[in-house]
Amino acid sequence: MSAHLTSDLQRSLSVGRFTITAEVSPPVSTDPTAFLAAALPLKGLATALNVTDGASAKVHMSSLVAAHFLLQNGIEPVLQIAMRDRNRIALQSDLLGAAALGIRNVLVVRGDDPAAGDHPEAKPVFDLSTQELIALMDRMRRDGQLASGTPFTGPARLYVGAADTPGDPTPGWVPAGLQAKRKSGADFAQTQFCMDAGVVRRYGARLLELGIAPSMPVLVGIAPIPSARSARWMRDRLPGTIIPDALIERLEKSADPKSEGKRICVELLQEFAEIPGIAGAHIMAPQFHSAIAEVIADSGVTARMRKTA
Repeated sequence: MSAHLTSDLQRSLSVGRFTITAEVSPPVSTDPTAFLAAALPLKGLATALNVTDGASAKVHMSSLVAAHFLLQNGIEPVLQIAMRDRNRIALQSDLLGAAALGIRNVLVVRGDDPAAGDHPEAKPVFDLSTQELIALMDRMRRDGQLASGTPFTGPARLYVGAADTPGDPTPGWVPAGLQAKRKSGADFAQTQFCMDAGVVRRYGARLLELGIAPSMPVLVGIAPIPSARSARWMRDRLPGTIIPDALIERLEKSADPKSEGKRICVELLQEFAEIPGIAGAHIMAPQFHSAIAEVIADSGVTARMRKTA
């Protein structure tokens, strides 16, 4: 991990506070007004906001530019960088730019296949793997060098994040991908949706057994799901998503599924805050973004200290 406490996110996780991050997508626009209107209600509730990078393989405003708009408005960003769209020259250029702008948190993601997006004829790049970029970022901040060995001036105070897919551990289960990213220099991880507290409890216990937690904080993905139909779509279409049948049944039977979805999310946040080995939660709700601030406020978990054993 970087020797300096570079960001509010790192500070929160380093002292063992249950930490909440959330996600916002840059607009398909040259005007950031609506984007900021969606982000500002989360100021002071979420420790940092992830800015997605070409989510669903569709064109949006540059994630680097959108992250800078957040920073200008007193909101700490987590800049997402997708391997899909850039070669190593462009990746390093963007990282130098992020450091120059004061953006500290960076989450490395693979990126969705262009065939699923609005430009299916686009050629994917994937010059580097996520693990290779994490290692490169670690070298940049430690040695002040690019991949070529060329030195650069100025600090690169980066807090490096990795994506993970939580699993329900079987005997001997090892999160090999997460371990490899940690070894390469990742400081923290955010996961795909896992809406099952039992799975999260067993996942956290295994992270502790393997010594991954608490040294590498893991924030588990969660959502206020507005309907049973949305829950089924997420489970069927988003690889690695865990949503139990009982949760879908609650949404299906509710007279007000949106309120029920928010209630479920609050309950899970409160449970996650008590689970050893789990550092926090990452809330993603592109179709129900307006619910995120209410869910965080109603949960009352952000002042809790994380249990580590």
